[in-house]
Amino acid sequence: MKAPVNPPSPLRQRMIDDMRMRKLAPKTQQHYIRAVRRLAEFLKRSPDTASTEDLRRYQLYLVDQGTSPVSLNAAITGLKFFFDITADHPELMAKIRPVRVPRTLPVILSREEVSRLIIAAGNLKHQTALALAYATGLRASEVVALRVADIDSERMTLRVEQGKGQKDRYAMLAPVLLERLRVWWRVARAQGKMPDGGWLFPGLDPINQLSTRQLNRAIHAAAHEARIDKSVSMHTLRHSFATHLLEQKVDIRVIQVLLGHKKLDTTALYAQVATELLREVVSPLKAVR
Repeated sequence: MKAPVNPPSPLRQRMIDDMRMRKLAPKTQQHYIRAVRRLAEFLKRSPDTASTEDLRRYQLYLVDQGTSPVSLNAAITGLKFFFDITADHPELMAKIRPVRVPRTLPVILSREEVSRLIIAAGNLKHQTALALAYATGLRASEVVALRVADIDSERMTLRVEQGKGQKDRYAMLAPVLLERLRVWWRVARAQGKMPDGGWLFPGLDPINQLSTRQLNRAIHAAAHEARIDKSVSMHTLRHSFATHLLEQKVDIRVIQVLLGHKKLDTTALYAQVATELLREVVSPLKAVR
């Protein structure tokens, strides 16, 4: 017998309604609710009773707890929504500022490491999903959200519906990737794992898509099996895709479109890790006699 689920408090329900009205993504809503809940736990009272000094003490508490800059800024964003919109007290967050996030260079795999990684994946589904992530530069959430109908073999594109920022875009579909997808489709169909109009990468129950958590577990296991010492995640394949295209002299603005970046500055980061481009630069020392 399941325990009864307590209904949300009126304040929490109002915040949920405020987020729904603005059509915030489900994950964003979860993060905002978590930020407010943790503030309430710190205060030991309702969050809408917080003062400016309370919020100052809470930020110092998070810093002292070793909270990363990214997590700290995420908490501030969630609290700002709550106080600005739900509690209607924007003045409380007026002096709270996000912290500077150190910019680090992404981990990049060589082409040989990518090949070893894909081969080391545990099964055909995971091999195909990793190959697709590398060949298209899609995020893990975008890979698992693909359906068979999103493949356009005539135009050689993949349709990405409602990617990050709730925007549609097209990804490139190379012939070698299309052949891999066809092999996977035939095997999955023969095993009854891919119903008509279903997910390209279904979970254990074909009704559900493969989860990003399962995909991340798969790539970590593959990296271990392939004896790759670098810190590897699904986003590593995205970074490697962009860097390798840049090394092939693909225009950075084209790469920006393929990645779905809003700002060119974000894409330009890969110029710092494109080692083949760096090797082509002639050192000024050569001109010194």
